Amino acid sequence: MKNVLVVYYSQSGQLEEIARNIAKPFLNSEDIKVTFHEIQLEKPFPFPWDKDSFFDAFPESFLQIPRELKPVPEEILNTKFDLVLFHYQVWYLSPSIPINSFLKSADGKKLLNDTPVITISGSRNMWIMAQEKIKVLLKEANAQLVGNVALVDRVGNLISVITIVEWMFSGVKKKYLGIFPLPGVSEKDIQESEKFGKVMLSEFQQDNLRNLQPKLTGIGAVKISSYLVTVDKTANKIFNKWSNLIYKNKNNRKLLLKVFNVYLFLAIWLISPIVYILHLITYPIKLKTIKKETQYYKGV
Repeated sequence: MKNVLVVYYSQSGQLEEIARNIAKPFLNSEDIKVTFHEIQLEKPFPFPWDKDSFFDAFPESFLQIPRELKPVPEEILNTKFDLVLFHYQVWYLSPSIPINSFLKSADGKKLLNDTPVITISGSRNMWIMAQEKIKVLLKEANAQLVGNVALVDRVGNLISVITIVEWMFSGVKKKYLGIFPLPGVSEKDIQESEKFGKVMLSEFQQDNLRNLQPKLTGIGAVKISSYLVTVDKTANKIFNKWSNLIYKNKNNRKLLLKVFNVYLFLAIWLISPIVYILHLITYPIKLKTIKKETQYYKGV
């Protein structure tokens, strides 16, 4: 009997739904025991979010500063797992605070030590640099990253800003104003995510996880937008300056967060379109680099 651990953190329930769909093939296998573990904070974040809490989470999210978690149950902690399916969200271009906290915790490191891990993310659209940060944390935990699936909101960048923010602040996944598309990963993509679980199970049963990622990408597990990679990298440099400024100036935190809020609004609606135009202009010149980067980010 092989043991598989499914780890996730989900506020809205979307990532839990993804986790359970991907795990279906494993659950249907008689020679595999599947255990689910939901990461829980001692002091949970609100959902739906209020505006102050949403922006207040920015510095610690980006700087990957952990919070105290509820302990992992002893039964899970004392089991040696043969594979971990690790589901995470992206907050402010970094793995969410609960996810960072788990990966940096003694419990998390014990569970992941010398264990194959497949990462599965559910995000608005920018996950590339968050995944690079996950790679570092997994390496520090002595885990073996063998696969990656990135599920995203497929609508346009600016439209998804509107729909996701409305969802986060209302707590209801609905068509904003009755005309915008539903926010988040589409129900179709969530239901079809079982196909990734089937490939994972097949390679796992054949002890062939080292060749898993090409087979996952072959069925659409990872799709790369060179424009979003550029935005992600650029925004990470800017967020690094803002997060450190806010975190280090505790007395002026509230004021600086308000200024950051205004800056973020301007960056999304004014700077982002300019970056897109520049990306289109320079695309032919950077084509060789883009192809190389795309191959790298599709892998593990």
